[in-house]
Amino acid sequence: MARWTGELGDAVSARDQYAELLVRHEHAFGAEHSDTLTTRHNLAFWTGQAGDPRTARAQCAALLPVRERVLGADHPDALTTRHNLAYWTGQAGDAEAARDLYAALLPVCERVLGPEHPDTLTVRHELARWTGELGDPAAARDAYLALLPLRERASGPEHPDTLTARANLAYWTGQAGDPAGARDRYAALLPIRERVLGPGHPVTRSTREQLAYWTERT
Repeated sequence: MARWTGELGDAVSARDQYAELLVRHEHAFGAEHSDTLTTRHNLAFWTGQAGDPRTARAQCAALLPVRERVLGADHPDALTTRHNLAYWTGQAGDAEAARDLYAALLPVCERVLGPEHPDTLTVRHELARWTGELGDPAAARDAYLALLPLRERASGPEHPDTLTARANLAYWTGQAGDPAGARDRYAALLPIRERVLGPGHPVTRSTREQLAYWTERT
């Protein structure tokens, strides 16, 4: 019930329900039972979704050593907690720490999950993003350029994650000083967005706006 409350858009209620459930899980099963740790994970997620990334980051930081000790450092759940710690670190305003956390996580995901596992590709995506946010748009562009064919092969050319990678490649191409390249990439992406999402979808409109923006700068 807590999960679907959040999925329906009420992150605050989801957070509060998980906070109440956590107390019950700790009492019934103990602090390190797998269900208890899953509830802690979900509490951190919905805390962040409810607009408190700093607390979500702190909750992930507290959960990580427990999951690593109980499950092992290479367990998928531990890797997910590492990813969430990096994510909420970035959302809390510490871009450099987020980049460094993702940089440390990537080789572990490649080794444990494989270089084309969806979770590995998501880590690569976030590493590229924070690299750009920290002032290296050329490196971000190159990272997305390397990521795109992996996304296409793993998920298909019109999967949402693939299209997001294309959009980010276009954006960082422009930020790296190539407005014509950004324009051309957005021009190629727009008809796909219109066909897949519809011409009035917010993401389609954003793509159209970016195309206009970079067209004006060529």
